[in-house]
Amino acid sequence: MHKPAHHLFRPDEANSPASPGRSAAFIRLAAAAAALLGFMLTSPAAQADSYTAKVFAASLNVRSEPAGSAEIKGSVKSGALVAVTDEQHGWLKIRTGNLTGWVAGYYLKKTGGSAPPSQTAVAAATRLAARSPSTATVTADSLRIRSGPGTDYDVVGSLQARAAVTILSRRSGWLNIRTAGGAVGWVAEPYVSAGTPAVSVAAAGRTSGGAAAGRPASDGLRGKRIVVDPGHGGDDPGMIGTTYGTLEKDLNLQTALYLRDDLKAAGASVTMTRTRDDERPALFSRAGLAESVSADAFISIHFNSSPKKVSGTLTFFYSQSDDMKLARAIENRLGDGIGLKSNGVSFGNYQILRENETPATLVELGFLTNPGDESIIRKASYQRKAAQAIANGIADYFSQ
Repeated sequence: MHKPAHHLFRPDEANSPASPGRSAAFIRLAAAAAALLGFMLTSPAAQADSYTAKVFAASLNVRSEPAGSAEIKGSVKSGALVAVTDEQHGWLKIRTGNLTGWVAGYYLKKTGGSAPPSQTAVAAATRLAARSPSTATVTADSLRIRSGPGTDYDVVGSLQARAAVTILSRRSGWLNIRTAGGAVGWVAEPYVSAGTPAVSVAAAGRTSGGAAAGRPASDGLRGKRIVVDPGHGGDDPGMIGTTYGTLEKDLNLQTALYLRDDLKAAGASVTMTRTRDDERPALFSRAGLAESVSADAFISIHFNSSPKKVSGTLTFFYSQSDDMKLARAIENRLGDGIGLKSNGVSFGNYQILRENETPATLVELGFLTNPGDESIIRKASYQRKAAQAIANGIADYFSQ
């Protein structure tokens, strides 16, 4: 079968391819606390970017340098929490107990803006920060305030874009805040920015089609059920990066988990076709899942490959009606700027789209055969931006 020039699929898929760091003020408090306790912090640059991440691999090697050929110093187990202090070309420098070294970044998922609780200096900084709350600004069009740190808690209020809040504490990607009117509650951390937010050119210039990529149009997602499909999985790695050896299946799952979190924070219900690295659902079961749960939309996450020197994102559709509208809405948000250019939308005669009764699209988020793309898409920061843009695009589709 003829395949679009933009995408090179593996033989068994010929028909279908299968939260922010601490503010500068908080870091200064952390440094002060550490100095008082007599601890030496790392470097200012590393400390400023420090956050906590969770290991998503059965056993993850810790190396002496950010390279696959570097000496193995030790390993960390699945579920372990580590402090991330630096990032280079998709490798993350971590600290856990007495072990410090570099790990492949796509096996970690950010869980918060602090080092592990066992680190005395950070614990002291947390206590200082609690006594000196920081201020922040809402970046979402409308942000729900909940009674606790999670979507299972009751909604007790809401905030509009650019509303100022005081951050009292953080927990697992949620912020305990106090509003200007004195109300206290919890909000999702990705939709709040420290200080006064800048207005981007994309946001200022957009007159139709919703908010900018960084501003979730959450109203369109309330009550919707979305199926998110991380392509490949199990013994099918998908494309393997030609420069760093990045496995597509890992990028797909990590980005899909970010997308799930963004959609749920905006009020949608999310069903995943897989949530583990060792899972590989059949293509027909992935497509059929959308109908079985009465989904409103189906999104398949992939990363691209090509024998040509090409770069950027590409969004596929099958039907000229709902599929194309959904693909276009997502592409518009990706085109606002996430770190790679958008190559627009394209027809894709893929099983996962063709045999799907639900409005569906397959999103390719960069080329693993392009060294520049691979170095970018390995980073969690890019995956978060891409996930947020996709969530915003889905919201735009439902708001049409």
